[in-house]
Amino acid sequence: MKEQVYVDSRPPEHFTRFHERVRRGRPDWAYELVRLVLTPYLALFFRTRAIDSDKVPTRGPVIIAPNHFSFLDHFFMAVYLRRKVQFLAKSQLFKPPMQFIYSHGGVFPIQRGRRDEEAFKSAHAILGRGDIVVMYAEGGRSRTGELGEPRPGLGRLALESGATVVPTAIYGSERARNWKRLQFPKVTVQFGDPLRFERVESPEREQAQEASELVFEEISEMYAALHKGGRRLAVRAARAARRGAKAAGHRPATG
Repeated sequence: MKEQVYVDSRPPEHFTRFHERVRRGRPDWAYELVRLVLTPYLALFFRTRAIDSDKVPTRGPVIIAPNHFSFLDHFFMAVYLRRKVQFLAKSQLFKPPMQFIYSHGGVFPIQRGRRDEEAFKSAHAILGRGDIVVMYAEGGRSRTGELGEPRPGLGRLALESGATVVPTAIYGSERARNWKRLQFPKVTVQFGDPLRFERVESPEREQAQEASELVFEEISEMYAALHKGGRRLAVRAARAARRGAKAAGHRPATG
């Protein structure tokens, strides 16, 4: 397996224009074009299914926090959400010709291996206007086929912004890299119950790590359930939970 390269030798100034674009406004035509093209492809070949996408708030700042196995994870998740989302992606991806699609599609770079404050400024700008940022809980792709370890970046953004966090499990994409060999695994995306953290202006690293771990616990539980019971059981459980919540909402008050 090809070793990942974490250091981008290009200076931070090289990425200024990409950050400026996402700070100015929402994704444009490129986002809808990619969604239009990929939705039938993902449905046909990967039989992708989203569970509980209605748990993503319909308005206000949101951080969606998935696990990460494949470069396709962006698309597995985003095509099934009504709201547009904007992603952090490693800066190495921002090279011609794809950097044009990325920048117009709401993707912005983070230089891994260094403290990239510009990436956090961009994320805060997006959340500040009430939009959605996707930040992978592990900080990058797991190459082992197993869940990785949570990184403090997610917790830092959640604490600094006070935005709602939606833990998200992506199951099956660990085998998606085999698409070149015409192997297309079934991929399931399950959105968890929204979490809120008390806002902290300048969280310590330990605080940020603890928040990330709390989110990752939810991701791990959903992922383990999908691994053990499969998609059908997860869908049934989600439907039963919705019926229970609906019944509780119509239950007469007592006392």
